[in-house]
Amino acid sequence: MSISRNSYSRKAMSVYGGAGGSNAHLTKPNWAVVHGDLDLTYGTDLHISDNKKATMQNLNDRLASYLEKVRRLEKENEQLEKQIREWYKSRTVVSNDFSKYFTIIKDLQDKIFMASKHNAKSALEIENSQLAADDFRMKYENELAMKMAVEADIAGLRRLLDDSNLKRMDLESQCEGLREELIMLKKNHEEELALLKKPVENQVNVVVDAPSTSDLNKAMMEIREKYESLIAKNNKEIELWYNKKILEMEHDVKKYSEDLKTSNTEIKELKITFQKLQIDLESHLSMKASLEETLSETHSCFAAQLASLQEMVSSLEVQLSHIHSDIFSNRQEFNILLEVKTRLEKEIAEYRRLLEGEDER
Repeated sequence: MSISRNSYSRKAMSVYGGAGGSNAHLTKPNWAVVHGDLDLTYGTDLHISDNKKATMQNLNDRLASYLEKVRRLEKENEQLEKQIREWYKSRTVVSNDFSKYFTIIKDLQDKIFMASKHNAKSALEIENSQLAADDFRMKYENELAMKMAVEADIAGLRRLLDDSNLKRMDLESQCEGLREELIMLKKNHEEELALLKKPVENQVNVVVDAPSTSDLNKAMMEIREKYESLIAKNNKEIELWYNKKILEMEHDVKKYSEDLKTSNTEIKELKITFQKLQIDLESHLSMKASLEETLSETHSCFAAQLASLQEMVSSLEVQLSHIHSDIFSNRQEFNILLEVKTRLEKEIAEYRRLLEGEDER
């Protein structure tokens, strides 16, 4: 805002003073104020008193002083307006630089968001891998416990098989002993029969028609049949018991052999599964370490970029604060100048009123 210069032409009272303040005349000419300069012309002379002459001279001096101040303030106002325009032009360039920085910041924020998203995905994959590894470890522990239980059962079956073999060998030795005993009984029986036959034959030779010969032979046959039936019965019972035990042992051995074969197959499968799980675990652990390293590098990189951007933003905020301070200071100076201009306009209006009053007189 600037103080405008009024160019006008009107009838007014003018004061002309001679040297030493004597010969003062009041004239009523046509005079004009152009660009703040007071132009006095001669007209009809009127005699006024010394007091009025001094008053008018004082008013003229004050008017000249005020007009000088107005011109000076107008120049200062123009200079300030020029500085403000230059300042706004210079700040417009800075604003364009800010837009470039905002674009860079937006790009970096997008990159940070994508990196955070990738890191979250990597963390989720790491967590899933850890859960899978824990699941595989639990399965491995369960399979290992089953393997140990199966090995314990196999060891128990082997002990039972050894006990069965010992019992079988004991039964075989008992059978051999019974066979030997049977042979001995047969041999003793034959010897006893031979001993019994000799007296009978002698008696037959002596007494041919002895009535007790048939009874003795009959008794011997009955004894022989009785012993033979007893021996056959014992042999049959021993053979049946032996065959039964052999069948039971063969069935148990077959069952235990099948269980052992199945257990060995399961152990092989468990070993293969364990190796696969161990390979998967090592792969997931290496992937986890790689992802953690990538995450750490990403954090470090973006932390440095964020620190640089934060420093840049802080510098721009300081510059913006200085700009606001300068604007506030310029606004205060402008308000002061506006108040001075208003006051001067009021004084000029008062001076005009006085001049018009003198003109009317």
